[in-house]
Amino acid sequence: MAPTAPPAPAPQPQPHSAAPRARRAATALAAVATAAVLAGAAAPAAHAAGPAAPPQQKLPKGLYGSADPQYDGVWRQSLALLAQHTVGVRPAASAVDWLAGQQCADGAFAAFRADPGKACDAGTMRDTNQTAAAVQALTALGGHGDAVQKAVGWLKSVQHADGGWSSMPGGEGGAESDANSTAVVIGALAATGAKPESVTAKGGRTPYGALLGFQLGCDAKEAERGAFTFQLKNAAPNADATAAAITAALGKGFVVAPAGKDADQPVKALDCAKGGVSGSGADARAAVADGGAGWLVGQLDAGGQHLRSAMPGAEQQPDVGNTADAVVALAAGGHAAAAQKPLGWLEKNAAGWAKQHGPAAYAQLILAAHATGTDPRSFGGADLVAALNATGPEPAGSSAPSPASGQNAKDAKDADGGGGIGPWWIIGVGLAIGAGIGFLISGRNKNKTGL
Repeated sequence: MAPTAPPAPAPQPQPHSAAPRARRAATALAAVATAAVLAGAAAPAAHAAGPAAPPQQKLPKGLYGSADPQYDGVWRQSLALLAQHTVGVRPAASAVDWLAGQQCADGAFAAFRADPGKACDAGTMRDTNQTAAAVQALTALGGHGDAVQKAVGWLKSVQHADGGWSSMPGGEGGAESDANSTAVVIGALAATGAKPESVTAKGGRTPYGALLGFQLGCDAKEAERGAFTFQLKNAAPNADATAAAITAALGKGFVVAPAGKDADQPVKALDCAKGGVSGSGADARAAVADGGAGWLVGQLDAGGQHLRSAMPGAEQQPDVGNTADAVVALAAGGHAAAAQKPLGWLEKNAAGWAKQHGPAAYAQLILAAHATGTDPRSFGGADLVAALNATGPEPAGSSAPSPASGQNAKDAKDADGGGGIGPWWIIGVGLAIGAGIGFLISGRNKNKTGL
């Protein structure tokens, strides 16, 4: 922009689900979403053409967010509880009890069970993303060892022959693994202290072997090398899948401990001079993660501040959710300097997005702040912790100050957020172009979720 020109209005972030790894759309939406994609619907039109909002319902006691929880209840609850725990907030017992009570007898979690007293049956849409998110939250909170063991047992039972996972195994489109689901399950296994490489499929394939197989390597176009694709059958670079895969390849889940600004590693493109990466050992995983980070940084806007949406039909807008995930991924790889510009952009621009999308969005930003050693209680002038707390039952306590009142908390109370059907469905339609319609049928939001 020319120095003499009047300042342009700040770009408005594209609606984006807060749960990237949960944004795989449910099969119930596949037909509607497919029609929208084939019609070339732009984001606003897709939203308008989406499923009608469900009638107002009384939300369960203890649930975070005010939007319909049908597709992301467990996801957003898990991220909210995990983010609170990470910053020293003790969640309300009712919130933890609600999450634990969503588990099926076989250990799996669906996105939402309106009547937890009714046993899960063959029609219950069990979901690896929701299950893996719940595992991470319940493991961090402690006191739910049996539930965690049962959930991990179920995840192992639905591992695919290639070593990976799909979001809804056994359902339509559920036969093929995807990078996001495989990544979130690896994060859950790592959170419990298990070694993901030891969780092998019947043929001996490992989760890491499956995950690394989603990377576009040295035989891809130069501009795509290092990126991860959502699924192999429609291989295309996908920022959501890349951020998730980087973190998982490094053996980490949603919570990434800050390495400090002094522990900075340069970002490098995938090294093809020696033929790329082979194997799935620790060194190979680190090299793959570095290559993914190099591609992600190359996808940031000209100022190196944010990722751009993949929504068709309109000028690309900032993608807040995937930018937050990219910050976590870069921090996980020790790329502190590379994470600073997108982190700074989030501090200036993400509060309104989180207000719109509710608890999973606030949680996603809190986890990005935590990974970079940034104070989430003073995030560009916003107290993300107070805002998250205000979307659910009052916490039982806190080991750090977090004002329970003020404008941030009021905004969160007033927000119609919660990770519900609106933004979740939009992003599923938009990403279908890049990820293939299997992205919709196999599925986080999410985006999903995402956070």
